[in-house]
Parts: sequence; structure tokens; C-alpha cells
Amino acid sequence: MSFSDFFKTKKTEPRAQNSDAPSHWIKCPSCGALMYYKEIFSQSHVCPKCNYHFRISASERIGLLCDSFKEFDKELRPIDPLEFVDKKSYKKRIQEGEAKTGRASSIIAGEAFINGLGVQLVVFDFDFMGGSLGSVEGEKIVRAINRAITSRQALIICSTSGGARMQESTFSLMQMAKTSAALNKLSEAKLPFISVLSDPTFGGVSASFAFLGDIIIAEPGAIIGFAGPRVIKQTIGADLPQGFQTAEFLLEHGLIDMVVERKDLKKTLFDLCKFLTQKNEVQPVLY
Repeated sequence: MSFSDFFKTKKTEPRAQNSDAPSHWIKCPSCGALMYYKEIFSQSHVCPKCNYHFRISASERIGLLCDSFKEFDKELRPIDPLEFVDKKSYKKRIQEGEAKTGRASSIIAGEAFINGLGVQLVVFDFDFMGGSLGSVEGEKIVRAINRAITSRQALIICSTSGGARMQESTFSLMQMAKTSAALNKLSEAKLPFISVLSDPTFGGVSASFAFLGDIIIAEPGAIIGFAGPRVIKQTIGADLPQGFQTAEFLLEHGLIDMVVERKDLKKTLFDLCKFLTQKNEVQPVLY
């Protein structure tokens, strides 16, 4: 990427909130280090000083994980069954999300090859309406599950989401049950589902398919939960442990299986998918 290209694709740079650094310099929100953008890009969008994992787009994650990728169901678009309006109409929010990401959905779904191994991959993009789960997203996930069953492939879902999409109300909440039921069929077919949680993963996504993985992996420092700490504290009326929604805390308390750095994620997914799919092909020998 040339210097001029960087400014043309500024939206793909690591997001450091409230940074007063020039656009070609990145200020780490964790340690405060000021670094040239190429230093961050060369480290898979991870701070080389403190290992802070910047949020990345769905396209960037696909580029980091896959040798090649073929997208399916790109033509699916949400409708506005409730004609929902708050500060903006739902249709207007969809248009803004599409202008920002180049797609009409918060996920990209398709067939990926990771070190030559074919898998079905679904990746959320937080830049589209906070990675929220709506009817289109649920349908794309179910179709990816069906393709995994037909092709006898593993399924990987990389989640980053604020939860179910309020503008679709019950229609979005139905996707929690719809995707969970489809994953049960994947389990019956004895095919693996690996769930990758990145920052943040909350709400209806974490309450459904994100925590139904045969193996649940999180990126370092990812914030994961159902509701925010303030809401939980108000509900239970008690102080909460420091960092209780971080990936490391969840690993320590047995809620996830692994915390894997972004630079190691591709190899980890390949090793797991290869082992779990090949294991299913071996017929037991009875003595």
C-alpha cells in the first residue's frame, strides 16, 4: 500500500478513539504509544508495544484468515417490515451502513480456503449498524450452515456485534432461535462449528450462536457479554469484578476455550478444522 493509497482507504485504518494524532499516525488507545500506520498494518492491526488488538473490518479479517474467499448471498437485503423510525428511519440507517461498508448487511458469508482447507466462513462487520443481527444476517448464517452440511465442511463464525437489531424487533430476535436450530443440524451431521469472538460481542449474538461453538476462541482483550457492566450492576445491585467481561476473565472461569492472538488465528483455525473434520471421516474399528 502506497502512502497515497492509505488516505484513499482511510476507513480501513485501526480505530483509535479520541486520538489527536495526525491521520497517518496511530495512537494506541491502550498504552498511548504513537506509531506510524504501516507499523500497525504489518502486525495484523495489533499494537507492537502492548499487544492491543485494534478493531478491523470484515474484509480485513477475511484477508488475514483466508487464501481465497467466494462470497455467497450478497444480493440479500433487509426490508423495513415495521416502518421503524426513531431519530432516523430504518431505511436511512441501512443506506448509511451500505455507504460506509459497501454492503447491505453486517455480515459476509461464503466459502473460504485456509491453508488450502475449505470451510464455510461468516464474518461480522461492526461498521454496519454495530454488527447487529437482523433477518438477513440470520438467513445468511443458516445458508452457510446448510452449505457446510452439504459440502461436509467446518463452519467458522467471527462475531463482533452489539446484539439483535432493535429496528426489526421480534424479527431480529427470531434469528437467535433460527440460527441455534440450524446449528443443531450441523451437530447432528457431526461437523464442527468454531466460534471466534472479537471486540465487542454482546446481546443476542452472544446469547445464541456465538456461545454454541464446539470450540469458542476469543481475541486478547475482547469485551464479551450480554449487557453492559452498568446495566448488570443496576440489575443485581452488587459491585462487579474488575475486567469481568474480558476474554481473559472468561477463559479463567471456563466460559471460552482459548484466547488466541490475531497473528496465530489462521494457523489455529486450520489445525482445528483439519483435525475435527478428518476425525469425522475415520470409521471406528470394533474388536
